Order: sequence, then C-alpha cells, then structure tokens
Amino acid sequence: MTSSPIRLAVDVGPLYGHRTGVGMATAGMVTALGERSDVAVEPYLVSFRSSPRPGHRRLPVPGIVASQVWSRWDRPSGDRWLGSADVVHGTNYVAPPSGRPTVVSVYDCWFLRHPELATPIVRRAGATLRRRVAAGAWVHASSEATAVHVRDLLGTDRVETVHLGVPASASSEETEALPHHLVGAPFVVAIGTEERRKDLPTLVAAFEQLAGAEHELLLVLAGAPGDQSASLDDAISRLPASIRARVHRLGVVDEPSKRWLLRHASVLAYPSLDEGFGFPILEAQAAGTPVVASDVGAVAEIAGDGARLVRDRSTGTFADELSRAVHDTALRLSLIAAGHENLARYSWSSTADALVELYRRAVGEA
Repeated sequence: MTSSPIRLAVDVGPLYGHRTGVGMATAGMVTALGERSDVAVEPYLVSFRSSPRPGHRRLPVPGIVASQVWSRWDRPSGDRWLGSADVVHGTNYVAPPSGRPTVVSVYDCWFLRHPELATPIVRRAGATLRRRVAAGAWVHASSEATAVHVRDLLGTDRVETVHLGVPASASSEETEALPHHLVGAPFVVAIGTEERRKDLPTLVAAFEQLAGAEHELLLVLAGAPGDQSASLDDAISRLPASIRARVHRLGVVDEPSKRWLLRHASVLAYPSLDEGFGFPILEAQAAGTPVVASDVGAVAEIAGDGARLVRDRSTGTFADELSRAVHDTALRLSLIAAGHENLARYSWSSTADALVELYRRAVGEA
C-alpha cells in the first residue's frame, strides 16, 4: 500500500526580489521537492510587497507586522491559513507559529553569535527562530559547522544537517553576458553582499599588496550593498590612485554576468569571517576556477580539497595565496581537478531525499 504524499507548506518568500543565497537555496529545495511524487508542495509567502505567483498563497499578515509580532508572541497562528499541510518548512530562518510539525532552515549563525552587528529585523528573526525551536521545531542546518552552532546557541538536539546542491546557474548553458571592460584582463573576483561577514575590506588590503607586483591584475567585486559598504568605500579610497583604478565594483550582477565572471576569473577570493555553506565556492568549482578562501565555518567542509584555505587572517598571507593561485600552474590544475571532483558530493535530489526523511520524522514524532 502506497502512503499518501506529505503535504508541505513551504515558505517561498526568498524567491521574490533580489535572489540571495537563501533564495538560491529555497529555489533548489522547492524545485527538487516539487519533482517528487511523495510530496505535495503548498507554497506560501509572508509579504504584502510582492504579488503572489500562480499557486503561491500569501498569508494575510504584512511581513513587517509578522516580524514584530511573531518575535514576541505565538499568535496569530499560521494554522488558519496553511490549509491541510502536514508539516511547515520555513526556508529563511523563521516560520509562523503553528501547532503542526515545523522545520526551519538555518544557513549560518553569524547573527546569533553577533547580535550587536545585526539589523533590528534580523535580530527579530533570531527571536522568532528561538521561539519556534523552543516550541519543538526541527532545524535543518545547511552544514555540520552550522549544526554545531545551532545546538550550542539554541539549546536543541532537534537538528539535522542536510547539505544543499549546486546552484542551477552554475551548470546553465544559457549565453553568458560579457562585461566588456574586463575581457582579456586577468582578475580576482569576489562574489557576495557587502556585509561584515564577507570581510571585503581585508581583500582590498590584500589586493593592494598583490597589485604592487601584479601590474595587470584587477580586482572585481560583485554583490549587493550591505552593512559593510561604507567600510568598503573607505578601504578602496585609501588605495593609491593607480591601484584604486584597478578595483571594479559592479554591485549586483545578473546570472549570465556572474557566470562570465566565474569562468574568466583567475581566482575566486572568499575572505569571509564565517560561512554556513558557501554557494560561490561551488559555483567557482563548476566554472573551473581556483578558490582561495578563509578557513572558517563550513568552508573546509563544503569546499573539500578544491580550495586553498587560509588560516592566518593577515592580509599578507591572503595576498600570497592569491598570487600562488594565479601563477602556480600545478596548484591551479590541482585545485580545479579537486573542485570538479568535489561537486559530485552535491545534488538537489539528495537534498530533497534528506528533507523528506526529516519531514517524516517530524510528523511521526508529533
């Protein structure tokens, strides 16, 4: 006898607006789950700023109101709006109060470890997360490094590590955009929001040391403005004019442009202070580009042998490793080959398999 599909209410809010790492994670999970016969996906979002797409249900609570209320109280309950769902999956750190089994995805714990650096809305998300966990929600951690922090910071053992897949864009065959001013030039690229956790000013300082001996090398920064944009402005402004002119700050780039950057970069620089997963690492590996990254958080866990890991936070050390990745042919080939091999560990179908197992466990224990 075949069991009935799990009816899954899943938050698709991250699919609206600028596509962040959480958006890429949500897209991969929802797509893979939607291809299964043992899951009936019932998408919902909590936002009055976006028009729901066909098949998406909008909960009648404005997002800013939900942020304020659900961080302090367990009402209004989402149950009245979640239809016949067996389980609720909050894909972006939070989920509505519910008497149904609940899973919440947590990708990193930087904002929990450093609440003083978080914006008010992010701090409220942390409070909501704590309330859901205290009420018995399961946590889906995107890496074991994140799971360790969740167990410590949230005081729960209801945590399962489920790795994500490789972003679909990394293997797309669509025509790539060409940032013409970069064509033919060697460059180091960094991809990510200009936030403290990404520590881009350190990369700028490392590039200054590198650029003295690398007269043609450029630095390309691609990502949305964030809470470290002002510090990044200052770091770039302090560079000598001749080096400052070689720093290209592109802001948000579309997917074809990002693919072009990754395929043509000499190296991906990833100088983060913490990471709970790290999509750009896998995207660079898929593009056949060497990676130099800080050895923090989940970076070693996710990158495998396909990245040059930097344990010393000094700019000189990071600059030296970038130089090696640019010039040492044997090292480059080794990193590229290891990166390609590393990608075999990740697939969205495997992610969906593990999530469905977690859903069934949550329902079975309710």
